[in-house]
Parts: sequence; structure tokens; C-alpha cells
Amino acid sequence: MSSSLQLFRDQKYHELKGQCLQQGLLFEDPEFPASDASLYYDSAVKGKVEWKRPKDLCEDPHLLVDGMSSHDFHQGKLGNCWFVAACSCLALRKSLWQQVIPDYKEQEWDPKNPRKYAGIFRFRFWCFGEWTEVVVDDLLPTENGKLIYCHSNVRNEFWSALLEKAYAKLAGSYQALDGGCAAEALVDFTGAVAECINLAEGKYGEVISEEMKLFEDLMKVHKRGGFISCSISESPGRPSEAETELGLIVGHAYSVTAIRKLRLGERLLFSFKAEKLFMIRLRNPWGKKEWHGAWSDSSEEWKKVSDSERKNLGLTVENDGEFWMTFEDWCKNFTDVDICRIVNTSCFSLHKTWEKEMMYGAWEKHPEPLLNRSGGCFDNRETFLQNPQYLFDVKKAEDKVLVSLQQEDRRKYKREGKGDNITIGFEILKVEDNRRYRLHKLTVQERVATSPYSNTRSVFLRRILPQGRYVLIPTTYIPGVPTQFILRLYTDVPSKLRELKADRPKVTCWSLLCGYPRRVTQIKVHSAEGLQKQDRSGGADPYVLIKCENQSWRSPVQHDTTSPIFNTQVIFFRKDIHSPVTIQVWDSSLLSDRFLGQAVLAASPGDPREQQRLRLRARGGGEAAEVPGHISITVLCSDDLAEF
Repeated sequence: MSSSLQLFRDQKYHELKGQCLQQGLLFEDPEFPASDASLYYDSAVKGKVEWKRPKDLCEDPHLLVDGMSSHDFHQGKLGNCWFVAACSCLALRKSLWQQVIPDYKEQEWDPKNPRKYAGIFRFRFWCFGEWTEVVVDDLLPTENGKLIYCHSNVRNEFWSALLEKAYAKLAGSYQALDGGCAAEALVDFTGAVAECINLAEGKYGEVISEEMKLFEDLMKVHKRGGFISCSISESPGRPSEAETELGLIVGHAYSVTAIRKLRLGERLLFSFKAEKLFMIRLRNPWGKKEWHGAWSDSSEEWKKVSDSERKNLGLTVENDGEFWMTFEDWCKNFTDVDICRIVNTSCFSLHKTWEKEMMYGAWEKHPEPLLNRSGGCFDNRETFLQNPQYLFDVKKAEDKVLVSLQQEDRRKYKREGKGDNITIGFEILKVEDNRRYRLHKLTVQERVATSPYSNTRSVFLRRILPQGRYVLIPTTYIPGVPTQFILRLYTDVPSKLRELKADRPKVTCWSLLCGYPRRVTQIKVHSAEGLQKQDRSGGADPYVLIKCENQSWRSPVQHDTTSPIFNTQVIFFRKDIHSPVTIQVWDSSLLSDRFLGQAVLAASPGDPREQQRLRLRARGGGEAAEVPGHISITVLCSDDLAEF
């Protein structure tokens, strides 16, 4: 956890508790009072609830009874099955729930010292990149002496009801939790990275190879402390909370509590034609209503599995909301999966560790194009580059990159009628290897990745990118929609993520003395062909060296080829517009690199902007002697330093 802890509404738990104990009073939270304003953001809705403390509901209240498990609690009247599903996942990881409920033993009721109890509790959530402590009193909404929202299946256990109250306070009201996404709550509980998968679009129920890849990925996520939940989307003829023929509830969030490979005995090989089954266990937050298909609690299939294996799987034949099903049936019956990855950034780990970068940003409107930072998605060609831009480097030959873009939690704006998530996404462009200023026009750059665009709180993308420099552009789908965001980037080696803010080189005292750039030149070296052979096998190890004034840039070496593909991009801000640009091809050698040829360019604004194929020449000015090979390049020049 970060060393800096934010206090929601600046409420200090120990200070408030100390004041209550000194005055002999039970805490009543002025920031989230026991009133309709805390229940509903819609002032037209009126409640008929009584706010009661746990001691008024039972004789021996406890925060936790016999620890915490995913069976501890059930959803109440509020449509927040997604929150309850997230709690089920959280309950499986003690190290994580202890982070959300800090010093839980200190917060517990002490029947031997009732005077130490002040009716105040604290919980911690990962809010927009920072751990935030939320303080609540223990007044809970009830009807007829029973809790109406999230509650434990043990009458005197209250951790889930109090956690829900703290989360409702963060959102502005209990009603603001009606409808949501389990992944959002899990991110708030853990700081994890959320990913949403559409099972139907991915054809996981049809293509066995894709299904197996997904199974292995989800099993790895689960083993490494991540969380998974799933649901069936609504459709015409299949409304929310309708029950399917096999007992599943539409529009309802289920938590995944286990993923296993079930090994079958030898005598089962003939009947099942497989050595193992791929199984997944789910929990319905209602605590009832289970799957009725194959491998459900009391199905015939379990009779063919040994008692020890059933015990190992934790199989219980009860209508407790938890059930097993095959992964194949799961892929065919569910439509949406939320995955929360706990990305390992620890240096002391046996598993793969990641280098993390995090940036805060905002989409902000401005009438001046160079100052506007809310340009919309790539389809808005005129304004797309008027978004925040972030530069990062891939240093290895290739690297797996994880990107998470998260907008601020908008539930707090529901009282103002602005609580819906904004549709967001991002683009990744491969740019010039030496770019340092904002992009203004797409020319030689490559569009290498596009995230899903979604009105969820966060979007996620995994990609393997080759070595080079990249610009990541987070966007709203529609231009001119202001809001804040967090960008998180994970790579194998440090990526030096930073925001591009300047449009052109800065005018300084030094530039007044030594000269300021007058022309910008973009060069892309696509490829070469017909190079002179350099070794016995008839190949070469070529690279290009691009020179401009006192600057130079060298590409990676392409091995064992006389027709290399370079795809190297550079950009130069030139003070001396009469000094040519030289593109040289060299052969990399252990003892001494060998010159293979060059092309010398005037690089003026009037030159052709189309791709050119030039003959390589020897060193020397003017029409130097031709040498074997051609090089394909694109050169763009402008005296407007902010054109590209």
C-alpha cells in the first residue's frame, strides 16, 4: 500500500473515536447522516426505513464471526449484485480484505470492555490511484428489525453491511450503487487492473483452442491472486433477472471462486474420452438459485468422482448459491467476464514482475486547437490529436505491454444527473524514434493498437510491441467531453512514460545565440534491397545511420539479409536548411562495420512527399558513383515547426 493515505472528507478515525469515548457517545456521522439523503440521490424517492445499530438488532454483535468467507453474506433489496459478487471474491484473499478492513481486531466489538466501543468504523478503498480511508458510523437501514441491504447469513456478523455503507458513502448514496460492474468494485478494493471480455464476440464457446487459452489465462489470474466475475447480458426476450432453463439469472453478477482441472479415474476414460475436465466454480450473491446443468451439485456426473476428489473440490450438495460447471458450458452460457489482475510489481517474487508507470490526466476543452485536450476518438480526424499524448519506449526487441485507462468514478455525480460513465478508449501509435514534441498530423507514424471503446470505468489492452518509441493517446469517444483519468502502463523493462506537452522546441536565451530551428523534417526508411553480399552465406547484417547537421540516429541491425525491412522513423528540427540529410547503410561486423552506400537529400518542403526508391551511392558530393542496392524512403518537410 502507498505510504500516503487520503482521508475522505478529512475525517480522522482515531481523533473522532477518541472524542466519542471521552464524551461517552456513540459516533453519528455528519457527512453521511442516517437520513433519506444517504439512501437516495433522487429526492423524489422517500424511504420507510429505521436506522439501527447492530446492538439493537442482536445481543452479541461482531464485525467478523469465525473469520471471513465467500459464503458470509447475501444481497439485499439494492440492485448491487455486482458489489456483493466483488465481496465474495475479496473474501477469498485474506491479505487483500485486511487491506480494506484495516486493524479489524481493533475495530471489533469487545464484550469485556463495552466502554471501548464508539460506534465508528473505517474502511479503505483504492480511489483514483490513491488509498482513501472512509469513516462511517454503525447506524444501518432496516425494516421490521432486519437489514434491508447487504447482510451476513450469520445474524450477529456485520462486516459486509458496514463495508457496503462505507462504499455507499464514497458513491454519495446507497441508491448510487444500484447497477454497476463487479470489476469496478474489485479495482476499488485492490488497485487491480480491470479487463472485460465478451465471450460471444471472442467465440470462446465455439473455438476450442481459444477456449483453452482463456482457461489457462484465467487459472493463472486466479492462482496469482486476481479476481473474476461473470454475467449473462440482457437481450430481447431475455430481460434482467429472468431465469434461464438451466437456472442461471440474466443480468446478474456471479463471482468465480475456483478454477480447476478435474482428473478422472481410469475407468472414466472410456465414457468421457478425456483424462481431465476443465472446471469452474461460481457463486450467486443471492445465496441460492444454482446451475441445473451437467456437474451441478446433485447431478449424476459427481457419482463417478471419488469421495476424496469431491472433498478436495469442496463440493457441497446444498442450495447455497455455489456450484460447479465445465468450462465449456461456462463459455456457452455466460456472455461477459470481468477480470481483475493483481499486477505483480514486487522485486522479491518468483513470478514475473512488471515495471509500472502511472500518470494522472484530464480531457479539457479549449477553443484554441493547440491548447484543446478533448479531441475525441480516431474517427474525429480533424481533432483526434487534440488529446493528451503520452510517450513511452519499448527497449527490448519486443515486450508485452499492459495498459489500463480509468476515468474518475462518476457515481458521485448522480445527484446532479451526471452519473453515467463516459465512453473512453485509447490509441497506440509507433512514432519517430527521437520524437520529443506533440503530434499534430499523422504522416509516417503507424497505428499499432486500438483499445476497446466502452462506457465502463476502465478499459484495458494487452499487446506485444516491437522495439521503438510510441505515443499513447487516451480519448473520449465524442469530442469535447471533459473529465479526469488515470493511465497505468506495465512493461518488462522501464518505459519512461511521460506526457508530451510542448508543440515545438522552446525559445531560450541559448537558442537566440546559437540559432533556432527553421525547418522540421520527417524521415521514414522503409527498406533496402539488393545490398552487396558481405559473408560466405550470401547475406549481410545491415543497419541505417541517418545524419542531419550535428544529429544522427541509428536503426537496429537486421540480421542475415540483403533486403532488410527497417521501418525506422526519425524527425529533425533543422537550423541550417541548406545542410543536406544523409542516409547511410552499413553492415554490422564484429571487428569493423562496413559502409554499403548512402543517399544524400536536400530535404526541402517542395520535394515529393510520396515514398521514393533511391539508388545507393558511394561517399562524395554530387553524383557519386553508384553502388549495389536501393533504399525506399519517405521524406516530409515543413517550415511550420508544429505541422507534424
